[in-house]
Amino acid sequence: MSTHAADPLVALAALPGVPDAVDSVRKAVDRVYGHRVMRRRSNEISSEAALRGARASAALSGADWALEEVRRRSDFRADVEARTVGAALRLGVEVGQLLSIWRQSPLRVLARLHLVAAGDAADSAASVGRPRQPGEAVDEQLIEAPLPDAADVAARLDGLAELIVAGTSAPALVTASVVHGELLALRPFTSYSGLVARAAERLVLIGSGLDPKAICPAEVGHAELGRAAYVAAFDGYLSGTPEGMARWITHCGRAVELGVRESTAVCEALQRGAA
Repeated sequence: MSTHAADPLVALAALPGVPDAVDSVRKAVDRVYGHRVMRRRSNEISSEAALRGARASAALSGADWALEEVRRRSDFRADVEARTVGAALRLGVEVGQLLSIWRQSPLRVLARLHLVAAGDAADSAASVGRPRQPGEAVDEQLIEAPLPDAADVAARLDGLAELIVAGTSAPALVTASVVHGELLALRPFTSYSGLVARAAERLVLIGSGLDPKAICPAEVGHAELGRAAYVAAFDGYLSGTPEGMARWITHCGRAVELGVRESTAVCEALQRGAA
């Protein structure tokens, strides 16, 4: 009991269905890391995973572009969808630069992620790179749950940061799911909170050692499972019940496995000389 009090994520790791999800994710990740292409071309797999993850995250935020369109475009300022895709791509690159800072200063990392997502708008918007303040509107169309007020956001962000800095013995999937879910629940920024939440999930999966080469894009799986399933699973997180939390964590686990499947397909294509 005292272990759970000191490390609350441990209790979540024991919820029905979660140990199986953790084990399934671990086995899937191990398999793709054992692929013969990974020994020689892991950097290519990582780059492709970042691109596909960004495309998928943008799709969940309403900019559902074909992969080849994302690959072809160079200007991402034309309209709202283009800016969303551009933000997701920038986040995909930035995550790898922030791993060493995350465990010491997660709030600094989240602020940096929002600044990067905002891009050119960062020069003109006072709300960029900081949690929203009372009265500021939030642009996050996918998640329609009630918004916590600014004071609650600040307090819960502090709590999340304390949890990360203290460390946990819970599996990476559990930690990543909670970080993702809490940021979605808070929508701490006036824009791009969903993109930042999914980037933070990816950061935890990489930084924990589960996916150190960043080749397992969970965002791909979230998009493949669909926006309706994503929102329904997230409702489980919002409920705070054991059943709801287990539903969200296992959903995130399936998303990671589908991301693994995507990268496995890339490995197979490279092996055949088709990509």
